[in-house]
Amino acid sequence: MTLQKPGNRPNNPRFSSGPCTKPPLWSLDALSDAALGRSHRAAIGKDKLKMAIETTREVLEIPADYKIGIVPASDTGAVEMALWSLLGARGIDMLSWESFGAGWVSDVTKQLGLEVNHHQADYGQLPDLNAVNFDNDVVFTWNGTTSGVRVENGDFIPADRKGLTICDATSAAFAQDLAWDKLDVTTFSWQKVLGGEAAHGMLILSPRAVERLEIYTPAWPLPKIFRLTKNGKLIDGIFTGATINTPSMLAVEDYLFALNWAKSIGGKSGMMKRADANLAVISKFVAANDWIGFLAEDAATRSNTSVCLKINDPRVAALDAAGQSTFAKGLAKLLENEAVAYDIGSYRDAPAGLRIWTGGTVETTDLADLMPWLNWAFETQLATIS
Repeated sequence: MTLQKPGNRPNNPRFSSGPCTKPPLWSLDALSDAALGRSHRAAIGKDKLKMAIETTREVLEIPADYKIGIVPASDTGAVEMALWSLLGARGIDMLSWESFGAGWVSDVTKQLGLEVNHHQADYGQLPDLNAVNFDNDVVFTWNGTTSGVRVENGDFIPADRKGLTICDATSAAFAQDLAWDKLDVTTFSWQKVLGGEAAHGMLILSPRAVERLEIYTPAWPLPKIFRLTKNGKLIDGIFTGATINTPSMLAVEDYLFALNWAKSIGGKSGMMKRADANLAVISKFVAANDWIGFLAEDAATRSNTSVCLKINDPRVAALDAAGQSTFAKGLAKLLENEAVAYDIGSYRDAPAGLRIWTGGTVETTDLADLMPWLNWAFETQLATIS
C-alpha cells in the first residue's frame, strides 16, 4: 500500500542542530558591508568585532562588569580555554548527561590529568544537582544538545559558592534564561541558536573568573591560543575586539546580522518566546501520537532548542539496538529524500531516534508543516519491518 503524503511542506526544511538554519530574511546580500580584504586590526575590523561583543552583551543582557571575548575554534575552543586556564586551583566537580558533557570530563581527566567528582546521568535524565559541591570548581552544560535535557534554572547554584562555575551554554544562549549571577565562565558558538557561521566561540567571564586568571598559574604549559593573561594580568584586548588569531570578517558580519535580527524581534525574550512556541508544536504532536516520545523524561528539563525524540512503538522496541538504529536512520532519510527535514537523525552517541532543532531562527509554521510528515515517514518505515 502506498501511503498518501501530506499536502503541505515546510518552506525551510533545515532543522539541523548545528550549524543551524539562518535567521528569516537572511541573504548573502545582507553581508555586503563585511570588512573583507581588510586587516581585522584596522579600525574597521576592530569596530566590527567590538560591535559584535557589545551587541552580544545587549541582547543577552550580560552584566556590564563581565568580560566578553571572541575566541577561535567555536564553543569547543572557548570551553577548552577555560578548562586549561582555570582548573587545578581547587577541587573539581563535573556534570555530564550526554556526549559533550562527557567529553569535557574526558579532557580534564585524561589530558589535564586532574581528579574530578563526576556526577553522571543517562540520556534523558539530569544528575542529582543537590550532590554537587560548590566549594569546588563546577563544570556543566546548561543544555545537553545531544540528549535534549537542560537545567531548569540556576537555582541549584549557591550565591556564596567558593569555586567557579564553568558553563557550556552553546545551545542555550539566546533561547534559555541564563542566570548570569550564578555563572563565572560561559561559552557558546555562533552557529547554534542564532544560526551564525561556525569556527568562532564566545567566552564570557565574571569578575570572579578574571580574578582567578590573574592570581593562578596552571602547572602545565598553555598553547598561544589558550593564553588569556600576560605578566599576571588579563589580556584585555581579547575582550574589546583584538582577537587572538585572525577571525573571518565575513562570519563576523553574519553574526552581526543575526544579532540585529534578534534585537528586531525583542531580543532575548523574543528569541525565547519563539523557541518555546516551537517546542510547543512538537509537544502537541507527541501528546497525540503514541509511537513517539521525548527522550527527556521530565517536562521541566526538556530543551526548547535541541528536541530529542525516541520511538516508543513496541514493534520497533522489539528490535535489537542495531535494528532500532537502522529504523530511525531510515525514517530520517525518508524525510530528507522528500526535502521536508534535513539532518534530524539523533546524534551518533545518543539513543536511536530523532533530533529536531527548534531554536528561534526556525519558523513555527515550518515545524507545524513537518509534523504530519513524521507520521508518514514512520508508517512508511514501519512497512519495512512488518
